[in-house]
Amino acid sequence: MAIKVYKPTTPGRRKSSVVDWKELTQKRPEKSLTVALKKKAGRSKGRITVRHRGGGHKRLYRKIDFRRKKYDVVAEVIAVEYDPNRSARIALIQYEDGEKAYMLAPQGLKEGMKVVSSQGPLKTESGNRMPLEFVPPGVSVYNIELIPGKGGQIVRSAGQAATVMTIEGKWAQLKLPSGEVRLFPKECTATVGVVSNPDHRLVRIGKAGRMRWLRRRPQVLGKSMNPVDHPHGGGEGHSPIGLKAPKTPWGKKALGVKTRKKGKASDKLILQRRKKKRRK
Repeated sequence: MAIKVYKPTTPGRRKSSVVDWKELTQKRPEKSLTVALKKKAGRSKGRITVRHRGGGHKRLYRKIDFRRKKYDVVAEVIAVEYDPNRSARIALIQYEDGEKAYMLAPQGLKEGMKVVSSQGPLKTESGNRMPLEFVPPGVSVYNIELIPGKGGQIVRSAGQAATVMTIEGKWAQLKLPSGEVRLFPKECTATVGVVSNPDHRLVRIGKAGRMRWLRRRPQVLGKSMNPVDHPHGGGEGHSPIGLKAPKTPWGKKALGVKTRKKGKASDKLILQRRKKKRRK
C-alpha cells in the first residue's frame, strides 16, 4: 500500500497523509465476528491508569483468530479489511465447510488466495501457519506463540516480522524486530510472512482533531506545569527541567531506565538483548 497525500486545501490537509485503501475490499465487517467495544478512557475501576485517553470514534471489535486451530483445512481469502483496533490489516477467510474467521493479514495477501494451518510441515507461503520446528531458517514469521496452544502473542503490528535463525533440540531461536534473539519452544506455531500495512509508520496525523478520533487527548509537557504538579515544573518561561535526568510525574526516573523485572523465568530464554535506540 502507498501513502496518499492530499492537496493543501486547509492547514490540516497540508501536513497530513493517509494510507491508500485501494487494496482493501469494500464491504461491511462480518457481523457474526464483531462485538461492541466499550470505551474505557484509560480507566480501571474508575481510576485513570493511562493518561491522555478518552473520546474518539465509535468502534466495533473484530474477533481475530490468533490460534487458527482448524488444522489441514484449506481456507480461501474472501476479503482484506481495515481494522480500527490495530495497525495491521485483517483478512476474512472461509474454510471449505463454510466457517468464517478473521486472521492477521500478511503483506501481499489478496482475495482468492488460499491459506492453511497445520501441525505438520507446509509450504512456506505467506499466510500459512505451522509449528516453528518446520519453518526453515531465514524465513520471516509473525503472530508467534509464547506458549504452545495459547495463540499468537507477539510480532503482530504493521510491517513487523521475526526471522527464524535455527532449531536446536526442543528450542527454536528467533530474531525479533527489536533485535532481541530469543528461544521459543519449537511446538509454538507462527504464521509465515510479514505483517501487512508496512507504510503505517509513515502516516502523518496532520492535525489535533485526528488524534482525538484515535482516542488521544492533549498532552502537556511537565516543564510547562507548576512544581506541585510535576518534577519538571517551575521556573521562568519555558525553562529547562533543572534535573540530571528526566522523571515521571510521580518522581521515578524516566527514559532509558530498565523496567523489566529481575529474575523473571523467561530471562534464560533471551540470548541477546534488544538494541538500544539512540536519541536524536
